[in-house]
Order: sequence, then structure tokens, then C-alpha cells
Amino acid sequence: MNKDYSTPPRPTFKRTLRRISVTSVFITMTLIWLLLCGASIVTLKQYAQKNLELTGSTMSHSLEAALVFNDNTAATETLAMLGKQGHFATAEVLSTGNKRFAYWHYNASGERDTLNRLVSQWLFPFPVTQPITYNGQTIGELRLTARDSLISHFIWLSLGVLTACIVFASAVALLITRHLHEGVVTALQSITDVVHDVRTNRNFSRRVSAERIDEFHRFALDFNSLLDEMEEWQLKLQAKNAQLLRTALHDALTGLPNRAAFRTRIASLMSNPQMKASSALLFLDGDNFKRINDTWGHAAGDCVLIDAAKRLMEFSGNRHAAYRLGGDEFAVILSGVNSEHEVQRICAALSQQFIRPFDLRNGHYVPLSLSVGYALTWEHNSVEDLQELADKNMYDMKNQRSKNSL
Repeated sequence: MNKDYSTPPRPTFKRTLRRISVTSVFITMTLIWLLLCGASIVTLKQYAQKNLELTGSTMSHSLEAALVFNDNTAATETLAMLGKQGHFATAEVLSTGNKRFAYWHYNASGERDTLNRLVSQWLFPFPVTQPITYNGQTIGELRLTARDSLISHFIWLSLGVLTACIVFASAVALLITRHLHEGVVTALQSITDVVHDVRTNRNFSRRVSAERIDEFHRFALDFNSLLDEMEEWQLKLQAKNAQLLRTALHDALTGLPNRAAFRTRIASLMSNPQMKASSALLFLDGDNFKRINDTWGHAAGDCVLIDAAKRLMEFSGNRHAAYRLGGDEFAVILSGVNSEHEVQRICAALSQQFIRPFDLRNGHYVPLSLSVGYALTWEHNSVEDLQELADKNMYDMKNQRSKNSL
């Protein structure tokens, strides 16, 4: 069963930040709304309570004469006159002994709203009482009940205005927050793009641009300094790797590509039909190099090898490729040859390069001849067969020269 290790889609930082902003603003504004609503209701309750008490105090003076002269009709008319102004819902005047002397109540059209009634009962669970006095003696009592519709109207009006203000403030806060967050998102996006490019494409030359926000600007400077160090480290590592690769694939004495480089190149050539159809392999070996070493020493032999490699490189140019396989053994891969006759002509020209004596750097000059064997790549199907034939032809030429020298 194949497991899916793909990374699930994740919300972007901008979307997450916007979600956090909206949530935080909503929670904050909701708490502020609740606190202000509570404070407003308590303040309105105290105001309505004081207003009702003030109304009762004023009415007690108006009802004083009616109680003294026992005129309940006048008392009822006074209650009705003030009650119609909407200051209270019910008014009751009690004489001494708690006997009802006068009574008035507000006749609301239709049924009373349950919510308004509950609000009124919560704000004013008990009626406001005000004693009626005459010559310093209490002759009665006035009881007033608040009008629930009037109270609810003020409560809903104040809550509506407060809610509208909170909504407006929330919208303004969100706009300001979004504007401030744009700078943060832009700075983080710039840093993220550079980090992604460096990690994915190894582009250590990228740098974070200067930011408007001071904290991000300092971070960008530190991050760019780190990228400078990483880029310098990468360049040194690349240079070291290039040097190691060159050391691994080149001969330290002559500077020619070595046997490992030759094997890689010949294998690649034989696997490419187009190159194989127009190439050839030459094996070269010094005929009297051992005598030069034995006679003049290894330093003189090294001078001969260096000079031989230089002549091979000059002969090969950009068209052919020369290699040192080891000791006085060399190889040349010919390119752009289409016949055996052309290869033989090149071998003859190559031999002419070694007619001129070699300078031993000690005042002496010695000759060095090379035995050359060739093999045509288009006549072979494997690298082994190709090298075997070139090596055989080289030793056949060397043996023939030995017989002729005798």
C-alpha cells in the first residue's frame, strides 16, 4: 500500500494573520460592548431611579392639600395630569393607616410587551415611595411605579447607538490593523522568497531588500550578512571541489588528463553512435625512456615526460584529446576522422612531433621515439576490444622497431 507523504495544503501567513486580527478585534470589541452595555444600563437605572424619586417629591407637595382637605377627586386629577406626561405607569396615594386615597394607572394600547415588563421589573422591582407631610407630620404616602415602555425605549436606543459605535470602531480597527499588517506580511514574504530561492536553487547571491519596519530591517541586515558568509563558504567549497576533481582526473606531473578521465571519456564515446562513427584510439609508448631514466636519472625523465605531454597537447589542439595513462604510456582520442587512411596520416604526423630531441635541463639533449598503435572505434562494439587492438598494434610497432635496430 502506497503512503502519501505529500504536505497537506496550509494556510498562508497573510490569511492566518488576517484571521487572527479579525478574531482578536471581534473578541475585544465584544468584551468592550458588554462592559459598556452593563455600565450604560446601570447608569440608566440610577438616572431613572433618581428621576422617579424627584417626580415623587414634587408630586407629594401637590397632593398635600388634597389629603388635608380629604379631597380624593383633586388627588386623582393631580395624578392623572402628571401621569399623562409619561413619567410613571401607576401612582397610588395612601392616607394614614395605609388606606388607598387615590389611584391612577397608565392605560397602554394593546398588550404589554413581555420583554419590556421583564426589563422594568429588573430595574425597578419595588415602587418608589415618597412620604406626604404637613406641618412636619406624615399624613400619607405616595407610591410610583416606573413606566416600562419608556424605560425599555431608552435602553434599546442606548444599546443601539452603542452597538453602532462599536461596529464602526471595529471596522476602523480592522482597516488600521490590515494596513499595519501589510508591512509585516510584505517583509516576511520578501524574507521567505529569499530563503526559498537559496534553499531550492542554491542562489546564495540573493539578498533581502531594506524594510520599512525597524525590527525587520535589522533582521534583514543580519540575514544578508549570514548569506554573505554562506556565499563565500560556497565559493571556497566549489573552488576546493573543482581542485579536487582536477587532481582526481589529471596527472600531477604533466597536467594531462589521467587514466580515470580516459576511461570515462572512452566509455562515453563508445556509447554514443554519432561520436563512435568518427573517432579512433591511439596508444603511445616511449621506446627508449627507460634508458634515459637509467642514464640521467628520474629528474631528467620527468623533463622528458613534461615536454612530451606539451607536444601532445599542441598536436591535439581543440580537436583531439591526449591522456597520460602512466609512466611513459600515453593515449590520444581522435575526433572527426572518417577513414583508416586519415588515422594513419595523423599517426605519421604525430611521430614527426617527437623527432626533435628533448632538453634534459642539464645541458644535454636526447631523442625519444614513440611507438603508436591505433584502433578504429566504428569497427568495435566494446571498449575492451578497442583497447586490446590499439595496444596490440602499439606493441607490434615497438617489436618491429626493436628488430630493425638489431
